[in-house]
Amino acid sequence: MTRAQMQTPQYLQQRRKFAAAFLAFIFILAAVGTTEAGKKEKPEKKVKKSDCGEWQWSVCVPTSGDCGLGTREGTRTGAECKQTMKTQRCKIPCNWKKQFGAECKYQFQAWGECDLNTALKTRTGSLKRALHNADCQKTVTISKPCGKLTKSKPQESKKKKKEGKKQEKMLD
Repeated sequence: MTRAQMQTPQYLQQRRKFAAAFLAFIFILAAVGTTEAGKKEKPEKKVKKSDCGEWQWSVCVPTSGDCGLGTREGTRTGAECKQTMKTQRCKIPCNWKKQFGAECKYQFQAWGECDLNTALKTRTGSLKRALHNADCQKTVTISKPCGKLTKSKPQESKKKKKEGKKQEKMLD
C-alpha cells in the first residue's frame, strides 16, 4: 500500500473500526478474567477455632482375660466442646510381654550366660513399638532360672531306637 492510499478517509475509517474492535476484544477479555478471578477468590469458610483440648486416652482394657479386644476411654476439656468423653475400641496383642505393660513391645537379645551365684540368666529388650502413645520404658531386663545345671545323657537317635525295636521283635 502506498502512502496516498493510507491517507484516504475509507482507510482511516476502517483503521478506527479495527482499533475499536480490538479494544472491545481486550476489554471483554479483561472483564471475563476478573469475573473468573473473582470466582476463584471466594472467601473460604471460616475455620472455627475450637477451645477443646487434645484427647487424652486411658490404657486399653481387655473385654475378657488379659489380651484381645477391649476398649479405652478418652476425655478432653473445653467450655464449648460438644463431646468431652468417648470410648474407642482397641486390641492388646496376646503374644506381648504383659510384665512391661500390655501396650509396649520390645525386641529382646539372646539369653545371657547363667550366673552361678544367682542361678539366673538375663536378657535385655529395647522398645520396638508402643501402642496409642503408651508410657513405655526404653529398655527392660528380664531374668529366668537357668534350668538344669547338670549335663543330660545324650539321647540315641530315633533311627537307632527303631532298629533296636525291630531286632527285638524279630528275636521274639
